[in-house]
Amino acid sequence: MSSTKARLVLSGISKAFGATQALAGVDLTVAPGEVLALLGENGAGKSTLMKVLSGVHQSDAGTMLVDGQPFAPADPLAARARGIAIVHQELSLCAHLSVAENICLGAWPGRWGALDRRRMEATARTALDRLGADIPLHALCGDLSPAARQLTEIARSIATEPRLLVLDEPTSSLGSHDVERLFTAVRRLQADGVSVIIISHVIEECRAVASRFVVLRDGASVAAGELAATTDDDLIRAMVGRPVTELYPHTPHQIGSEAVLEVAPGLTLHKGEILGIYGLIGAGRTELLQQLFTPPRARLAAGMGLVSEDRKGEGLLLGRSIADNLTLTRLAPYTTGGWLSAARQSAATREWITTLGVRCSGPGQAIGELSGGNQQKVAIGRLLHHGAQVLLLDEPTRGIDVGAKAQIYSLIGKLAADGAAIVMVSSYLPELLGTCDSLAVMCRGQLTPARPVAGWTREQVLASAIGNAA
Repeated sequence: MSSTKARLVLSGISKAFGATQALAGVDLTVAPGEVLALLGENGAGKSTLMKVLSGVHQSDAGTMLVDGQPFAPADPLAARARGIAIVHQELSLCAHLSVAENICLGAWPGRWGALDRRRMEATARTALDRLGADIPLHALCGDLSPAARQLTEIARSIATEPRLLVLDEPTSSLGSHDVERLFTAVRRLQADGVSVIIISHVIEECRAVASRFVVLRDGASVAAGELAATTDDDLIRAMVGRPVTELYPHTPHQIGSEAVLEVAPGLTLHKGEILGIYGLIGAGRTELLQQLFTPPRARLAAGMGLVSEDRKGEGLLLGRSIADNLTLTRLAPYTTGGWLSAARQSAATREWITTLGVRCSGPGQAIGELSGGNQQKVAIGRLLHHGAQVLLLDEPTRGIDVGAKAQIYSLIGKLAADGAAIVMVSSYLPELLGTCDSLAVMCRGQLTPARPVAGWTREQVLASAIGNAA
């Protein structure tokens, strides 16, 4: 494809932050109306590349062309003016504003010096309709579910009528039904000539909507090609730089006869068991785990712990250190006379960092600076530090890359081998079938009886999730 016919051409893009080389010569081309999958582990440089593209950062070297013309945006507004819209993984909605106000934020239509609400709501409704999203225009974004917030953020980008739309982990808060609606909207945009770059850790989703791929590793583009002609093993090998022989590593463990928790009437969790719960978003999975963990103080004292699905909003204190996050619920070993010994806290945290395999600069590093996979290891580590033997894990691998997922699965297996009892909620069925001992399905607040994962087919699970089980 010649550069004059391409929607976007990146050549040799490099960016350093001090001694850290975040991008080391990235090449990428996207045609008009093409959907391209951008793959890579956390820390590979994907987000930095998107910030260069959107004008948040300026590259140190390399060139960019949009529709054959030089492109070097000084800021995000300049990028938007050239038809570039990016939906970042971290949402930027204003919780106190309505859905319509958020969708038109920065471009509120006016008439005679006043906000034209009729035009604003018409614009917002059109954008939501293109997504197939039925979200009330007057609802406050702070009151929306994670899925509705994600769709509202995407609608805001669509409302700008972009020529190139970048979606960074757009499905991380969506259930399967919302994912399919999003992909239907992407196909409509594609038919209208809009180019789309989708960044995702879920290879199956990339295959469902994209035709070509580019893989970044250590800040450089290391592979590219047609998805249909490339195996999952080859993609994973390109992403992590080594073969991942077993995406769902299995640690042998024995399920005990001792029941440690009644998950639902007639459904009990046993020592050493990994119980998976599948269901569509809104089925009541998260509410079930929250109910099991109520009241938190008493549950913690009884040896139970919860890892929230909202890692950044509920699970971690992003501005605080790894040490503070890991020891938050159990500081007694490091206090004397009411005073905290930072030295003892840091020493204990170093041991946990080694045990969990957390990649970081040390206990004092802010946890918000870590990759999603390393953040999740610390979130689980806090439960272990507290001494929890019953772990409630809500979407434990959401938003983390394939290499980190395998590490989390291995950690879960080792915990079960040590006798921990685990409830694992996920909307990603392959990981439940690959990791859990037994599986139950939730639909409209009701939980099916659990049975061994070998006794389920994918079709049976999905039928139960939508209420069509035989």
